[in-house]
Order: sequence, then C-alpha cells, then structure tokens
Amino acid sequence: MLAAQLTPLASGSFLITPNVGLMIWTIVVFAISLFILRRAVFPQIGKALDSRAKSIEGDIDDAARTREEADKILEEYRERLKEARVQAEEIVQRARHSAETHDREAKEHGQEILAEAAKRAERDIEAATKRALGDLRREVADLTIMATEKVTRKTLNDADQRRLVEEALDEMDLSGLSSSARQN
Repeated sequence: MLAAQLTPLASGSFLITPNVGLMIWTIVVFAISLFILRRAVFPQIGKALDSRAKSIEGDIDDAARTREEADKILEEYRERLKEARVQAEEIVQRARHSAETHDREAKEHGQEILAEAAKRAERDIEAATKRALGDLRREVADLTIMATEKVTRKTLNDADQRRLVEEALDEMDLSGLSSSARQN
C-alpha cells in the first residue's frame, strides 16, 4: 500500500486525483487552525485594530481641535491686525492734525511777530520823525536868528530871539512834513 501511495507521489498527480484521507486531514487541520486563530489570534488582532481605530479617531479629534484652535488664533490675529491698522490710521490722522495745528499756530505767531515789528517800526519812524522835526525846528530857529541878526545888524537878546523863532515856527506849517514822512 505504501508502494501504491508513493507511485502517485512520484508521478506528481496526487494533487489532481482526490484522496479522501488527505482531504479529511486537511479539513481537520484547517478547523483546528481556525479554532486556534479564532480563540487566540483574532481577538488580539481585533483589539489591535480597535485600539488603532481609536488612536486614529483620537488623532482625528486632536487634529480637529488643533484646527479649531488654529482657526481661532488666525481669527484673533486678523482682528488684532485690523485693530493695529485702525490704530495706525488714528496715529497718522492725529499726527496730520497735530502738524496742521502746529503749522497754523506757527503762521499765526509769525503774523503776530510781523504785526508787532510793523508797529515797532511805525513807532520808531514816528519817534525819528519827531526828533527830525525837533532838530529841524532848532536849525530853522538858529538860521532865523542868524538871518535876523544879519538883516537888522544887531544882536537880539535871548527873549527877542525866542519870540521871533516862535513866531516864525508858528507861521511855518511843519505838520505837512510829518505826514509826508509817514507816507514814505
């Protein structure tokens, strides 16, 4: 019998011809392997797959939370950026307003200084005109006295000289000189 079984092995046709004994042992080994796998290995594989699924779900949840946090941070950043832009615009507006105010105040101050200088110059001109008129009166008085002495060929006393000068000056209109000096 062993010889009969070895012959099909040697010929290689045992895979093609069905052998009932071999089939039964294959089914028994398969059933035992399946039983061992189902009792020992499949639960471990199931646990590993479940833990892996839970880990992936946790990672997905973490990623979702992280994304939500990132979106919140991005929104906060955008809000702060808008606030910073608004503040920068306000600062620029205040600086422009300050510059305009400073410019206006400087112009007003300059106009005040010019007006004050013009008044001072007018007062100086008025004082110089009065001094010049006083000097002119004295010169006219001296010239009048000299002319009178030459004409009368005699020396007048101080009282007569003063009286003649006052009369000459009263006749002379020097106010026209004062107003024409102001116009120039």
